Amino acid sequence: MPPRPRSKLPAALATLALAIAATALPGIAHAATDPERFETYRQFRAAFDADRLTEALPIAQQLVATTEQQYGSDDRQIVNPLTNLGTVYYRLGDFPNAETAYLRAVRLIEGKLAGADRMLMRPLLGLGETYLATKQYAEGATALKRAVDLSRNLDGLFNVEQFDILDPLIECYVALDRLGDAEKENQYAFRVAESAYGRNNLKMLEPLDRLARWYEFVGRYTTARGLHARALQIAENAAGRGNTQAVASLRGLARTYYLEFIYGPEEVEAPPDPFATNSAMPQIGQNENRLNPEGERALDYALEALGKEDPLDHRARGETLVELGDWYLIGGATAKANNAYREGWKELSAAGNDAVSMLQAPRRLAYRPPSASIARARPNDPGSYEERFVETRFTVLADGKVVDIETVGTDAPAAIEKATVFAVRKARYAPRVENGEPVATEGVQLRERVLLRAPQTPAPPAPK
Repeated sequence: MPPRPRSKLPAALATLALAIAATALPGIAHAATDPERFETYRQFRAAFDADRLTEALPIAQQLVATTEQQYGSDDRQIVNPLTNLGTVYYRLGDFPNAETAYLRAVRLIEGKLAGADRMLMRPLLGLGETYLATKQYAEGATALKRAVDLSRNLDGLFNVEQFDILDPLIECYVALDRLGDAEKENQYAFRVAESAYGRNNLKMLEPLDRLARWYEFVGRYTTARGLHARALQIAENAAGRGNTQAVASLRGLARTYYLEFIYGPEEVEAPPDPFATNSAMPQIGQNENRLNPEGERALDYALEALGKEDPLDHRARGETLVELGDWYLIGGATAKANNAYREGWKELSAAGNDAVSMLQAPRRLAYRPPSASIARARPNDPGSYEERFVETRFTVLADGKVVDIETVGTDAPAAIEKATVFAVRKARYAPRVENGEPVATEGVQLRERVLLRAPQTPAPPAPK
């Protein structure tokens, strides 16, 4: 599953953490007063909400210090100010200080109550996000699993607030190759959404798309296509054919067809989908020699719907045209692909906000890793294998083909290195687009993680 960008903590954490206690504890002499703390908080909130983070940082530090003066250095009243401070550090990219603030907040709460403590959720979420950002995936999964368990215990198994915790938790599981756990949480998130919104509500479009993308990621293209088709039907039932609500599902349908063309159909028959309904898009059997034309037709429908908008959504049109270019490129129609990329570049340029950045580097479309890849190998005894790597550098031509491959680093045996180079040679990329024209790009790199059986330790000699 394509990783989700995480330059900021979820909005839920920012909103929930920005709170301070309003009541002083009786019987304690205070060096600071409530009005002083409220004024500090007001200044902090104004700077934070305006995304003036460098201005917000010293105010957040002051708020922690003021709360310590009023309540003492080990009181739970400091938890929210520490969480605020950790969030500012995180947003500034200062992950060591963010981790320190979140850890202190967690430790102030742990052991203070016999049962689950709601105040733990926010710093645990921030801590998990920080570990994810620094690629400490095991630690991130532990913190986030604690947070989601707390959410379910306190707010019910199907509360929608847990979505912000589930997203980074799934990312950690994927990075740790715990795909079974990731799939379980993906399915759980979908059922939470369906319980909250209803089967045929328009709010189900995003959960359907997210679960379908998960199945695309694990190679279950038929299952993914059924979910995209269900989303399409919901959109068309709500707003009629040719509406923009259906664009994401139409693009998803096209994507499942070309992924299936590249990698082949599902290796095992998918179990019956309990959510499936009559598909709004007819499904034609896979042709081994060419792309299924239903995918191109779906993208044409999407562009037709986007063309009716007033004003035009240039970003959405540009992204859809780029996906149509990818479709043509995979099918070998290079001239059509280049025309689609040119039109997509124009639309993205008109969208502003650096929308065209998606075309400023080659994008990998088709790549089957070698059999030793950590993405494919599933040994029965993983403890007897060790991870190695092969890093390659190459040129992506204007037609997306890969040439001039060289190994720039490896600790794997020659046979695995050779297999990796062969896999890279067969990869297909979407080219970089410069001023509307596809161009070649040198120095593209790919690092393949592979598994190698670990050397066997000889058994000790038998005693005489």
